[in-house]
Amino acid sequence: MKETIDFLLRHGYAVLFVFVLAEQVGLPVPALPVLLAVGALAASGQFGFAPALAVAVVAAIAADLGWYELGRRRGHSVVNLMCRVSLEPDTCVRRTEDTFARYGLRTLLFAKFIPGLNTVTPPLAGMVQTPMGRFVLHDAAGAAIWAGAFMGLGYLFSTELERVAAHAVQLGGGLFVLLAGGLACYIVWKYVQRKRLFARLRTSRIAPEELKRQMDAGNPPMIVDLRHSIDLDVDGFRIPGALHMKPAELERRHGEIPRGREIVLYCT
Repeated sequence: MKETIDFLLRHGYAVLFVFVLAEQVGLPVPALPVLLAVGALAASGQFGFAPALAVAVVAAIAADLGWYELGRRRGHSVVNLMCRVSLEPDTCVRRTEDTFARYGLRTLLFAKFIPGLNTVTPPLAGMVQTPMGRFVLHDAAGAAIWAGAFMGLGYLFSTELERVAAHAVQLGGGLFVLLAGGLACYIVWKYVQRKRLFARLRTSRIAPEELKRQMDAGNPPMIVDLRHSIDLDVDGFRIPGALHMKPAELERRHGEIPRGREIVLYCT
């Protein structure tokens, strides 16, 4: 434990920058323990709270600006790519778009507290062509709130954190094995769920070329366009004859879908 604290004292600002940057890029590197540790060390006067907060904010902005620019240049493909590597890709895209449509740039003020949302929001802001100045302003505020909250907790509960760290040292490698095993089981379970879902979806999919042939032949199926309004605005195209609604509206508006016809649900 002493070696860890000594390492933080020698390289603390650099470690903080790297961990925050890595987490905001999307790597499975948790910055929370480092933020708490830096806050606890600041309480004992071994770190400057304000300089550490500034380092964390700069690291977050650096990562988010990269995703913002990719979203601005590559559009929805970047958001889909990021969500595809998540454990719940479909809800990742839909939840992010719904939240951004509701709160706009204010989403950046709390996005970093929500796993998944924090990484996907910057490219989504770029995708909808948010001015860079406004993006940086809101992103910096959100990063300051996020980093300041956890560093503040470390500052306020520095004594308790020292006790927790001491108990963790006593448990030794057993605690690490237990936590790693639990995380591995959760990831495997979610992966198996995804594979089963994709297997079911593959049995009922229709290729775009086949759908186009049916439409050209004059006997098209009923197409229900479930894309989010953000996708419609960005893509700029509509499917002829399609009925557009949100997935949450299916139960309420199902009467608008004619019976006796093949139905194709389209979503991004």
